Amino acid sequence: MGWENLTSICEFFLLGLSEQPEQQEVLFGLFLSMYMVTVAGNLLIILAIITDTQLHTPMYFFLANLSLTDTVLVSSVVPKMLANIWIQNQVISYAGCLSQLYFFILFGLLEALLLAVMAYDHYVAICHPLHYTMVMSHGLCVLLVSVSWIMGAPLSLLHTLLMNSLSFCAEHKIPYFFCDINPLLRLSCTDPFINELVIFSIRGLRVMVCVLTLIISYAYVFSTIWKIPSTQGKQKALSTCSSHLSVVSLYFGTSSSVYFNAPSTHSSLNGAVASVMYVAVTPMLNPFIYSLRNRDIKSSLRKLIWVRKNYSPW
Repeated sequence: MGWENLTSICEFFLLGLSEQPEQQEVLFGLFLSMYMVTVAGNLLIILAIITDTQLHTPMYFFLANLSLTDTVLVSSVVPKMLANIWIQNQVISYAGCLSQLYFFILFGLLEALLLAVMAYDHYVAICHPLHYTMVMSHGLCVLLVSVSWIMGAPLSLLHTLLMNSLSFCAEHKIPYFFCDINPLLRLSCTDPFINELVIFSIRGLRVMVCVLTLIISYAYVFSTIWKIPSTQGKQKALSTCSSHLSVVSLYFGTSSSVYFNAPSTHSSLNGAVASVMYVAVTPMLNPFIYSLRNRDIKSSLRKLIWVRKNYSPW
């Protein structure tokens, strides 16, 4: 390809979900509502866990980190989209695009790793209940979360640096509402083979670390639950895992629909629609899943709201 078709990119255009002017207000209201619900729901769960000493356990420590991850994940994408709609300007700078890409990948990987850690926590709680306190010590919990950060940060940086090494064509319109790997690779005028090789390698690593941890942990969990003699005991054990399993299914179901295919051949329309589920809907639903199915969380939230209501100056 000739050099005349290449350009030094200083900005991209985020086309969003629709270019129709009459749909912009609807999209703004919809995503603003979803963003506010997501942030409020996740922050309420974090606040409930911090203020209620009964929730100072490994399971809720991991849940607080998951809620924080969801909050930052959606905050790395949606505010820029809302700002673009509000000022009717689709531009995002090159540096801003790569920064958004870095944080989006980082917290997406972090969420997958935290879900795997939570599966291991359920395994220890159900399969080795007498040793749970000793095994899941405070030090181990902090170590597991720290390792998740240590794994996620360099991998997301690698993705970003490889993206920065590509040359982009004069056409630099992204048919998404944020900067993601797939649409950016499709704009590249250079061969993205190395990028795609690294992408599939890292996804393979994520499958090995996260998915295998989930499968092995729950294989032991279900095997143990099956051996419980009473039906009530089985139901109680299953209820402990139900919220986590729902979040796992939602997260990996939406993420696989976005990233299963090769980036250079992935459909823009399908990717844009699936990314809405992955970026906006899943983080919004997670607090509801945990609060509606967890008695401790519901009780803590009621106490939190009741205290704020009683001590409100209004």
